Amino acid sequence: MSANGYLTPFGNRMILRMTTATALPFDDACYLALKARDARFDGHFFTAVTSTGIYCRPVCRVRTPKRENCRFFTYAAQAELAGFRPCLRCRPELAPGTGWAGAGQAWSMQDASSILAYQAARLLETSQGWCTKTPGVAALAQRLGISDRHLRRIFEAQFGVSPLRYLQTRRLLCAKQLLTDTRLPVAQVARMSGFASVRRFNAAFTEHYDLQPTQLRRDQSALSQSAPQTGISVQLAYRPPYDVAAMLGFLQTRQLAGTEVVTLTPGHACVARTLSFYINGKRLGGWLTACFDEPRCRVTLTVSESLMPVLPQMMAGVRCLLDLDADPMAINAVLHADFPKGDGLRLPGALDGFELAVRAVLGQQITVAAARTLGNRLVERFGEPITTPIAGLTHLFPTAQVLAAASGDALGQLGIVKQRQTTIVALARAVADGQLALHPGANLRQTLAGLLALPGIGDWTAQYIAMRALGWPDAFPAGDVALHKALGVQAEPSPAKAALAASSAWQPWRSYAVIRAWARLGAATQPAEPPLVRAQ
Repeated sequence: MSANGYLTPFGNRMILRMTTATALPFDDACYLALKARDARFDGHFFTAVTSTGIYCRPVCRVRTPKRENCRFFTYAAQAELAGFRPCLRCRPELAPGTGWAGAGQAWSMQDASSILAYQAARLLETSQGWCTKTPGVAALAQRLGISDRHLRRIFEAQFGVSPLRYLQTRRLLCAKQLLTDTRLPVAQVARMSGFASVRRFNAAFTEHYDLQPTQLRRDQSALSQSAPQTGISVQLAYRPPYDVAAMLGFLQTRQLAGTEVVTLTPGHACVARTLSFYINGKRLGGWLTACFDEPRCRVTLTVSESLMPVLPQMMAGVRCLLDLDADPMAINAVLHADFPKGDGLRLPGALDGFELAVRAVLGQQITVAAARTLGNRLVERFGEPITTPIAGLTHLFPTAQVLAAASGDALGQLGIVKQRQTTIVALARAVADGQLALHPGANLRQTLAGLLALPGIGDWTAQYIAMRALGWPDAFPAGDVALHKALGVQAEPSPAKAALAASSAWQPWRSYAVIRAWARLGAATQPAEPPLVRAQ
């Protein structure tokens, strides 16, 4: 428990702990955070004002409403269920999500119902759920292996709203952001946000927001008259503190030629990369850039027009890649004592879980430089060329289908040893056949079991993939040699057991503890992709 104040889950509500000795009721604590306009609480709650019928983020710059006119909700869907409309100034759709904070704590307590509820919400918030046309509660329940009735019960108990209401709010807020930030036609916005028809979209938008979709664009004449820009840009928010240099430094050290360009200069911190995405059996290829605006705690995401049909999925993917939904206060409350210099460190994710897994296999037991060399050769040999306006972005990373058909001789010519060849082909086939899902929201236990069943993948690699591709906050590669060095347990009779024992104090944030431990070693000795590991 932090002495300087943070929000912690308490049932379906939250309490702001102002000191270690006193605690305020939820509403009073939220009002204090609202008056301070503290960005650390952005997305943790929403303030609904009864005199206006509007709900806002705690960072909204409008005049602070009177306490008696305020109602506070943990989720936007709760505020909308109560009849409030989103603020057009602070734009609740930009607020960071809750991430895996609640799920991580539920996992550490072995609360199966809460874990399932958060997993369902995660699926609704990523490309596997709310941006598709027909997710359906029944289909979602089947994916989680439970009945739809049980899903509705545990979801409402955890979030205070039904899965359909939660999904509807996500879709409407997504549409609101696309209408505000882009020049996309309303019909296309409706389709991209998951609505089956423009008519249904217009009806839902008008009913919930008392506003026609086109009314959001009345003040966008300057935007429409400005010079055409390359790609489509939207805004993504995050909570401070955020060590941008550390995040981009981590990605820059591991960038592959042709697919990634990381720029880290004063006033210009950006990630650019190519990406392909399957939709309705068709492969779309393109590029994106994500540039930090640190004073405003925002990231400007620009996506090529070729990826426009999957823009909401790209938004969710970049949030995972840069860990924009992390809750630093909850994480630091557990880790700060042991890692006092790591409060701004985030968990580097992945836009393509398959790509991350292949790179993890390539990097087993070798250095960062060697892993990059193999990755560069793989992209050059099997990657698809692509034309982009960004210097250095020339190829797409090979797909699972391509690597599943790769011969051992072709992989061996790149310098990949026979054991790794077998692992890469087996991994590619499992992903191509749909036997293995590597994305945030995938079932953790099933994914770990599927990875461990593949030849050449042991616990370390499986934990590393879960940490980065699935974004799981409590993964812990206990056998990592670099981790042993950082924790000072390499002289132990069993360093892995000693590291695992030490990690119990860091649950449910052990993935972040690993990142902070690696950071202790310094850039010169940071681990490879993955860090130096024991033979598997």
